[in-house]
Amino acid sequence: MTEPEQEAISRAWSDLVATARRTVADGLVVGTSGNVSVRVPTGAADIVLVTPTGVHYDRLTAADAVGVRLDGRQVLGELTPTSELPMHLAVHRATDAVAVVHTHAVHATAVSTLVGELPPIHYMTAALGGPVRVAPYALYGTDELAGNLLRALEDRTGALLRNHGTITYGASLDQAFDRTAQLEWMCRLWLTARSVPGHTPALLTEPQVREAAEKLRGYGRHR
Repeated sequence: MTEPEQEAISRAWSDLVATARRTVADGLVVGTSGNVSVRVPTGAADIVLVTPTGVHYDRLTAADAVGVRLDGRQVLGELTPTSELPMHLAVHRATDAVAVVHTHAVHATAVSTLVGELPPIHYMTAALGGPVRVAPYALYGTDELAGNLLRALEDRTGALLRNHGTITYGASLDQAFDRTAQLEWMCRLWLTARSVPGHTPALLTEPQVREAAEKLRGYGRHR
């Protein structure tokens, strides 16, 4: 591995750890639940850096970097990769994801037990490609769960996992994290609105979601 590649991996690991710590600070995970991955191009083949299993994020250092190839073969680090590695690798192989964030956020997990998809309660639904689907339950860390997730992610950048949590991906760690935070917020919003006795939340129509998607395409771009 060349020196520039080693430097890129070091920077990506530092950013990954910072993102993982944000999931804890923002209450999206408890303890060591949830996990984060980021894909780093290298000359031979891309390396996917992932959080290790069973290690609190505030204890991770530069020496704890864990990396695998897209086939799951570990090529970096001594710690064991997250148990949700099959799910992360499935997303990296099937999409253009650079980063993937998985959490056990409370409101999103609650919604996953109630409906087959999150109703379009807010225009930020468009930022995830449309109403967020719920992937059928399967045991964590299994290929079955990874397959269920990929079907729920079709034309979407986020999904709920029934009785489990959330997963989102993006072109950067920041984008993947922001999508996770937005998904949890929308779930909290919908649960709050539907809890008011005698009232049913107003939802956006498909044309309204498409209109928002068009406008969001230019969001954050500066001349």
